[in-house]
Amino acid sequence: MSATSGLVDLRSDTITQPTPAMRRAMASAKVGDDVFGDDPTVSQLEAETAQWLGKEAAVFVPSGTMANQVAVRAHTEPGDEILVEANAHIYYYESGAPAALSGVMCRPLPGQRGVFSGADLEAALRPEDPHFPRPRLVCVENTHNRGGGSVWPLKAAAEVAAVARQHRLRLHLDGARLWNASIATGTPERHYASLFDSVSVCFSKGLGAPAGSILAGPNELIQRARRFRKMFGGAMRQTGILAAAALYALRHHRERLAEDHAHAQLLARELTGCPGLEVNPAEVETNMVRFTVLPMPAARFADVLRRLGVLVLAVDKQVIRAVTSLMVGRQEVLRAARVIRRLLRTK
Repeated sequence: MSATSGLVDLRSDTITQPTPAMRRAMASAKVGDDVFGDDPTVSQLEAETAQWLGKEAAVFVPSGTMANQVAVRAHTEPGDEILVEANAHIYYYESGAPAALSGVMCRPLPGQRGVFSGADLEAALRPEDPHFPRPRLVCVENTHNRGGGSVWPLKAAAEVAAVARQHRLRLHLDGARLWNASIATGTPERHYASLFDSVSVCFSKGLGAPAGSILAGPNELIQRARRFRKMFGGAMRQTGILAAAALYALRHHRERLAEDHAHAQLLARELTGCPGLEVNPAEVETNMVRFTVLPMPAARFADVLRRLGVLVLAVDKQVIRAVTSLMVGRQEVLRAARVIRRLLRTK
């Protein structure tokens, strides 16, 4: 149940709050000045996450957006071009940061629920010519937010990586919800990460920590990334309190993501066949459910639902997104479905 009394909060998995055990871990965390490299809890988190992802090193940052943008800046120089899927978080939801912070252009690629092919990448690459920006970095988002929590198949990611390597391009994985992809497929995170030069992962979504992300990669890249973390204002001091929450989440909350996936499937099934609503349970691969509402604009629908005690997000003119998390149990999911069905029957 949402911390907001009486509401079922399906807006995002970012609404999670620390559990009592996580709060105890935060309260007892050993801390130091992380800018000086003196925070032992941050160092432990970076080491464990790098090992989990099969990378040499890692750096802790406040948010997933910062992890992505530090990666973009560390891989590129102003005037370069990065290639991303047209609905990727880096391109769609990060306030134009690639241009503002790194001076790079985004070349959006068409995709199916966030997934593009090696052939799509090949077709987007222009010949070397002084008229064109220099392509430098390919970014993949797994799971894909605007794809409805869709999982990149490992084979598809490998095909994109092969084309990128052939053209001497670098690769970054926006793995904010990589934990969900791994649980959904049984594929270890390090197998996905092995295809990429860098990978970002987030602790404040499905894992339930209050803040924090990691950027992992080769030692040289991460040392360069630390400079840009400082430049972008993300170098913190006694941040072991946050790192302790992330460590607890990594060690204790990863496996339970399967519950969120089951709850999302439950919600999709409960809404299937509801008049005035279109949903496809087969497209619910992780913890997100996207459905189309026909009787009214999605923003109005979300506002009416809010007044009935259910919080969701309108993500397109007629499309609603609902996200399950550790704050929402089976009974809350069933209650939300009942409210949605009842609302549509009155329209």
